[in-house]
Amino acid sequence: MKAKWGWADLVITALLLVVVVATLYPFLYMIAVSFSQDIYVLKGEITLWPKGFNLKMYDIVLKDPRISSAYVNTILYVVMGTVLSLFLTSMGAFAISKKEMPLHRTFTMMIVFTMFFSGGMIPTFLVVKQIGLIDTIWSMIVPTAISTWNLIVMRTFFSAMPKELEESGKIDGLTDLGIFFRLVLPLSKAVLATIGLFYAVGIWNNFYSALLYLRDQNLFPLQVVLRNIVLQGQIISANVSSVGGDNLVVEDSLKFATIVVSTVPILLVYPFLQKYFVKGVMIGSVKG
Repeated sequence: MKAKWGWADLVITALLLVVVVATLYPFLYMIAVSFSQDIYVLKGEITLWPKGFNLKMYDIVLKDPRISSAYVNTILYVVMGTVLSLFLTSMGAFAISKKEMPLHRTFTMMIVFTMFFSGGMIPTFLVVKQIGLIDTIWSMIVPTAISTWNLIVMRTFFSAMPKELEESGKIDGLTDLGIFFRLVLPLSKAVLATIGLFYAVGIWNNFYSALLYLRDQNLFPLQVVLRNIVLQGQIISANVSSVGGDNLVVEDSLKFATIVVSTVPILLVYPFLQKYFVKGVMIGSVKG
């Protein structure tokens, strides 16, 4: 049986195609420019396909010590930050998902309150400074370790779990921690993958914390280096001389290559988590 298309379906499809084109075109254009020869970029002849394919810009970017150091720092922040955030968020969500917990409603309201009101940038900076996290790797991890939104989504997921599961664990002699680690977490791969992806992307793109808390350039994440190159127009001078002779280094090509290098790795993670991602979001939104 063939599906019948109405005017509404055609309009929705057309709008979605426009959104897809508007979303993909800038990214495809950046890739095309970064792989094209300088002369064609200067003439403005690049559309969606590279002209005079070359890897010169990527050679410059990948050999720059700032980029390599920033890559290592960012991967360290993402791994450590995601693990810590998932650990703290899942434990907090499991606790407030239990309505029999003393002061359950009070703790829940206090947590939700932070979604609408916060201390602000200066008080947060003073707290981070007071506990000695300034200019350390922990300043990129601890202040943003828990997202209230992610905590609420995970709490909703845990609340939907059958009560019989917990009761069976208690019959077998498990404590609350035993139930959490042995029963709840193994059954929560969907929401853990979803929230983990949210945290990982957030940490990967986080340059605000670095601007506030980091002074040592050796600790800068990739996004800060990218920001300096794109917004301030810095040329990766350490390696430009190695390109040689009459070859030009076009600033736009260099910027686009840097953006692609910093964006592609996190995009490659999504396909491996897609099946958990959709399931986790749907389950977390069924019950409030």
